[in-house]
Parts: sequence; C-alpha cells; structure tokens
Amino acid sequence: MPSSSSLFAFALVALAMVLTPGPNMIYLISRSITQGRIAGLISLGGVALGFVFYMLCAAFGITALLFAVPYAYEALKFAGAAYLLWLAWQAVKPNGRSPFQVQTLPVDSPRKLFVMGFVTNLLNPKIAMLYLALLPQFIDPAQGVLTQSIVFGMIQIAVSVSVNAMIAIAAGSIATFLTSRPTWLKVQRYLMGTVLAGLAVRMALETRKA
Repeated sequence: MPSSSSLFAFALVALAMVLTPGPNMIYLISRSITQGRIAGLISLGGVALGFVFYMLCAAFGITALLFAVPYAYEALKFAGAAYLLWLAWQAVKPNGRSPFQVQTLPVDSPRKLFVMGFVTNLLNPKIAMLYLALLPQFIDPAQGVLTQSIVFGMIQIAVSVSVNAMIAIAAGSIATFLTSRPTWLKVQRYLMGTVLAGLAVRMALETRKA
C-alpha cells in the first residue's frame, strides 16, 4: 500500500487538476445551467465511468511500462511536470476563459447525457495526462505497481466526482457570483496557477523512490 504522505500528495494533485478548468468542468457546468442539476449529475455519472476506464488502462499499462522500458519513470516524471506548468500558464494567461461562461447545449435524454459525459471524459487530454504521466511518479515499484495504481486511481475518482458533483449542483449560483464579482475569478485563476506551478517544481525535483 502507498504511504500516507504519497496518498495525501496525490490527492492534492487530483484536487488541483479537477479545479483547473477543462472539458469536463465546462461541459458539466454548461449542462447543469442549461438543463438542470439532475442532468448535470447524470452527465457526471458518465464522466465517472470514464475515470474508471482510464484507471484500469493505466494500472495495467503502467505496470508493464515501468518494468519493461529503462528510464520510463524519469521520462514520465518530466512530462508530468511540464504538463502541470502548461496548466499553470493556462490558468493565469491573459484573457483566460472561465468555465462558467455557459455554452448553449440542447436538451438531451438521460441516456445521451450519460454517454456524452463518458465521451467527454475519454477525449479529455488532462485526464489522460494525469494517469499516464502524473500517476507513475507516486508509485513505488517495490510495493506492487498494480495495487498502488488502483488505490491512487480510486482516490482520484473520489476527489474528482465529489468536487464535480458540488460544482454541478451549485453551477448556477457560482456563475452568478463570479459574473458580478470578476475579481474573485481572477484570484481563483492566479491561486490555481501558483499551486500547479509549485506541484510541477516539486515533481521535477523529486527523486525516485528506492
């Protein structure tokens, strides 16, 4: 089993990632505002299934990769750090787009809502990078790669689903609040950019577990 410090660090990364605007957040917020909270939560069910798909693929793929390819750990570590820096820039760059700028979406059936949530997550590059580049650096090969991958994956799913559920439920209120107080949106962007940049530096400098 992973150490408590590794679990906490990965939970922090998962939280920073889910709070960073991306396709999932934009879709769920737009869906909740245009069709209601229930529609947003049904869509979130599809997103959650997409997380499970990525978790299982990554668990078995990372297991094979770390044992088969020399320096794979180091390559994934620096790729993950670079991606976090890119996300940090996306958060603070001028004219950054807010996910609470609602997109116009048609009214869809529950089945289509679930499928669209699933597809949106599968096509989300942020989640693919999380599992393929960020997750491996928290894994100690000496303690069972597959088990650790699943444990970390479950943590990511729990954090992401919990946060997205709260966002979907409160999407309308949050959008109204930020529209009337744009300074708060700017503060959130710079705070998230700082957190992501700090995580990237920590990731790049951290040595591999023995």
